[in-house]
This record gives sequence, structure tokens and C-alpha cells, in this order.
Amino acid sequence: MISKVDRAKVTVHYMGFRASTRAREYTFAVRQESGTREFTLIIRNEAFTSSKISFQDAPGVCSEKIHRELAAFANDPPRSEYDITDLELTEYRDAHAPRSFARLHPPKPAPGI
Repeated sequence: MISKVDRAKVTVHYMGFRASTRAREYTFAVRQESGTREFTLIIRNEAFTSSKISFQDAPGVCSEKIHRELAAFANDPPRSEYDITDLELTEYRDAHAPRSFARLHPPKPAPGI
């Protein structure tokens, strides 16, 4: 995890995406004291058509990935291009799924039992 001091030195900006026939490429600029670096994160089109992820959630998935990479490599990841895996998509979807009403409000016990 990036410390509060290190996090203050790093700013991650979503720059947009480019669609191709095989994937969408999401671009992020990471600004820090040493300069600005650009990262590209790729999600295959199949992930969108198979409902693994929505177009609206894709930048969030990519943002979480780039933050994990920054944290793992002291704000200097060795690569500037990453493929988002099916496992990462599933983990994101599970972590951001709406909670069911039943989990928030368990059934009340029947009176007189």
C-alpha cells in the first residue's frame, strides 16, 4: 500500500480510451516528482460482450490496477502496458457488486416460537 506521504507525491489521471477491433486501451498519466509517465491498460472486447465488465466500470478496474502496480513497485512499475485479466475483472465485479437487501436486513424471527 502506498503511504500517505508517497500518495501525496503521485497523481493518477485518467486520460481516456481508444477502441480497436480486439480491445479497448485505457490511458492514464501518472505524475510524480520525477516526471510524468503514461500507462496503457488493455481490456479485451470479449470481456464487455460476455458481461464480465461494463463500459462504465472499465476505467475503475484500470485505475485499481495501476494503483496496485504503483504500490507494488514503489511508484515505479517496470512496465507501462498491462492487460487486465479475467480474474481481475471478476474480483472487481465481486468487490463492487451491490449488496442484497436480504444481507442488510435478515428476516425477523416469527413471534411466539
